[in-house]
Amino acid sequence: MLVGCRGPDPVVTRRRFSPEKRARSSNAGHCLFAGIADPARSVARVLLDDASFSGWGIRTLVSSERRYNPMSYHNGSVWPHDNALVAAGLARYREQGAVCRVLSGLHQASRMLALHRMPELFCGFARMPGEPPTQYPVACAPQAWAAGAVFLLQSSCLGISIDGPRRRVVFAHSVLPDFLGRVEIEGLEVAGGTLDVTLHRHRSDVGIDVVRRSGDVEVIAVK
Repeated sequence: MLVGCRGPDPVVTRRRFSPEKRARSSNAGHCLFAGIADPARSVARVLLDDASFSGWGIRTLVSSERRYNPMSYHNGSVWPHDNALVAAGLARYREQGAVCRVLSGLHQASRMLALHRMPELFCGFARMPGEPPTQYPVACAPQAWAAGAVFLLQSSCLGISIDGPRRRVVFAHSVLPDFLGRVEIEGLEVAGGTLDVTLHRHRSDVGIDVVRRSGDVEVIAVK
């Protein structure tokens, strides 16, 4: 929708986009994050196919599109914070296997980057055995939203939410990727209380242990 001005009153015109101008991109994952996508499983399947997922993360634009360029700022590169938003959307619809795949890809990328530091973005070339992600020449590193992506990715896997008024911490449908056997959360403050919690990955489940608790705080695990 375009809005222009003619005199004192705005004039609204509508533009319809033809199917050939549509493109598959990571924006669909933002629809999951906002809770407006249906069916979510179809969106998840597209976001994790080879055209979209480089092996390190989800591209901004899939490799089968005409405008795709793995070295483009917005048309084929991989942005950690963009992937974190997509993963949070996937978790919202309980696509936990897809969440783990996104987290695993970015974790493996970080192990091959200088200082294990997440950059603003990196190129969207397909992952090659033994080779690191191709760096984007002028990407900011460190980058605040890239660093913050780690926490959103982890909380999406854990399914953690905090209800302060009710003094509750909920872990809903928690999963841990293969590389992560245990997560320790220490000093979690909720409504004047404090928790230390440890999560363990098992073959088909995640165990949750309350190691220390002070104050009246309830921990709920939703399976």
